[in-house]
Amino acid sequence: MRILVAGVGNVLCSDDGFGSEVAARLLARPGDVPADVEVVDVGIRGVHLAYRLLDGYDVLLIVDTTHRDGPPGALYLLEHDLAATADAALDPHGMSPDAVLALLDGLARDTGTGRGARDVVGRVLVLGCEPAELEPGIGLSTPVLAAVDEAVAAVGRVVDRLLAGEDFGVRNEEEVAR
Repeated sequence: MRILVAGVGNVLCSDDGFGSEVAARLLARPGDVPADVEVVDVGIRGVHLAYRLLDGYDVLLIVDTTHRDGPPGALYLLEHDLAATADAALDPHGMSPDAVLALLDGLARDTGTGRGARDVVGRVLVLGCEPAELEPGIGLSTPVLAAVDEAVAAVGRVVDRLLAGEDFGVRNEEEVAR
């Protein structure tokens, strides 16, 4: 099983750098990541992520901030509906995961890689963190910084379950990733 863990976000907008920080911590401990799992810090390079996904992955695990109206630092595990990407706006300077997957859908068809995003990535999960602050600034807020280690552990648990072949459907879009 090929799994890509992608840290997404803008480190110049406070808590939006959460995904990049989680990816950096995972990359700093390469022995903790199984061989079939790739970790990338995508940051705001959504077009790069879409092209990378053309290589084909069974699972994309996006790590990003996610507004779910919970307390800052709360973690959520969401499953993305690949069919819901058609209307996402393309912005090469700050693409949302929806926009990346919409671009991937078109790229897969245009390059002959497949009929759409589902042909190049089987499942998309999002490990999201409720942000406290998204205004311009460098550094994570205290509650989001405190959630980074738990998010690294949550990535490990999700990857382990995926590699073990466990069928763990995300029952609702606010399931806490613990």
